[in-house]
Amino acid sequence: MAIETELKLRIAPEQLARLKRHALLRVHQLTRPVTRRLYNIYYDTPKLELHQSGMALRLRRSGRQWLQTLKGGGSIKAGMHQRNEWEVPVGGPALDFSPLAASGGAQAAEWDEHLPKALRKKLQPVFVTDFSRSSRMVQWQGALIELCMDRGAVSTEQHSTPVCELELELKAGQPQQLFELALEILEIVPFELEVVSKAEQGYRLLSGYAARPVKATVPAIGNTDTLDEVLQTLIWSCLLHLQSNLRGAMSSDDAEYLHQMRVALRRLRVVLRMVEKNRADEPLAALSKEVAALCVALGRAREWDVFIAQTVQPMCARMAGHAGLQALLASGKRRRDDCYAALRGPVQAHELQRLILRFAIWMNGPYWQQLQLAPVAVDFAAHRLRKLAQRFTRSGQQLDALDAERLHALRIIAKKLRYTAEFFSGLYDKQKAKSFLGALSEVQEVLGQINDVAVAHRLLDELAASQELSAHQEVFPLAKGWIAHDLSHQFTVLRKAIQRFGREQPFWEK
Repeated sequence: MAIETELKLRIAPEQLARLKRHALLRVHQLTRPVTRRLYNIYYDTPKLELHQSGMALRLRRSGRQWLQTLKGGGSIKAGMHQRNEWEVPVGGPALDFSPLAASGGAQAAEWDEHLPKALRKKLQPVFVTDFSRSSRMVQWQGALIELCMDRGAVSTEQHSTPVCELELELKAGQPQQLFELALEILEIVPFELEVVSKAEQGYRLLSGYAARPVKATVPAIGNTDTLDEVLQTLIWSCLLHLQSNLRGAMSSDDAEYLHQMRVALRRLRVVLRMVEKNRADEPLAALSKEVAALCVALGRAREWDVFIAQTVQPMCARMAGHAGLQALLASGKRRRDDCYAALRGPVQAHELQRLILRFAIWMNGPYWQQLQLAPVAVDFAAHRLRKLAQRFTRSGQQLDALDAERLHALRIIAKKLRYTAEFFSGLYDKQKAKSFLGALSEVQEVLGQINDVAVAHRLLDELAASQELSAHQEVFPLAKGWIAHDLSHQFTVLRKAIQRFGREQPFWEK
């Protein structure tokens, strides 16, 4: 068994052509580029049992040679795919397991474990990938990296999608060096870190997959895991959540993509704060600052989305034909579109990819590589959760006296407590954690609604000060009356939600 470590970059054909001509490759290449056609047939059962178990089986033709390869396991971290790989030469374009039987030993046992003989009888072709690969070996800061430029297509019987990728496969060296080379390439041509393999693209074509916003998932952690191990796992999870929604946020009209990006960044900030408390670091401080700035930029666009969807459009539906409301809606949409245009521009797209690469370099750097005595995660989790819960309780006890600023602070503490509780919930009783998180989510939901009212007031004041709505000043008191009519009810709901939450037992206490 070998472990394949490669970084996948989605790139436009014209940018791939630019990179081919750039001096960077000539300076660092150890071998001249070789072009070959790679034709791959992927196999699975009619019920796609291999895919469901996280495995992929292919036959690859390269020139006159055929290779039978089984891949599976591993992980995806900021576009870096690490997978177990079992490979055996075969005589032609058909699956052949006889070389395994002849070899015996560990190789045959591994194939039997991951591809049982009973399953082999049901295998059939499901899709193909057919592409031209130009590859060369490069040396980068002491690492040996195969740089491959792939152009072709992934096809099923009924559908096909083009592929244009740059792959950086680590042959010798450290993963950090893959990301450092990618960062250098990013200064030459734009690309997008790719979290979906060619095989996964084939399965998506096969199933009629439709892209949609991706919600956060909590990675599995164990009771014996050290804090360093858990924090690394959580950071990679947040980065994957961010990347999984990035393409949709840049191209789709579905505002949920942007919302999920903001959730990913907020969760990431909570984890980074825990990392800083565990061990301070200058590069970490710089990354945290950039994440905070990005949250502000995304938050601005999200504010206009919520304002339009929850305030202006319902008012327009109730009072159809009101000229001032139509002007308010048009003005709000222009502001929102300006925010999205800035986020989707080439400068911001470049900075987002650069930020993720810099995170990956830091994650594979000396901060995490140095052996340190780290506490067991469960001990840190109990201390951190207890402290946040106490802060939330103190802030919520004086609810009647809270002003907008203190309500906002309470909402922030609620988010920190919720995300932290979600991160570490797997270490404790699932039912108790679920009940606690459910009650906390109710509090957070009402706090969010109250905050939306405060934001709507601020945006209305901003629009009122502009010249474009000077002829419709009557619309502003109308809109403020609309959003304020149920605010007292929301405060009542908040008090009850906090009372219910107060009856929850801390699931981390023994």
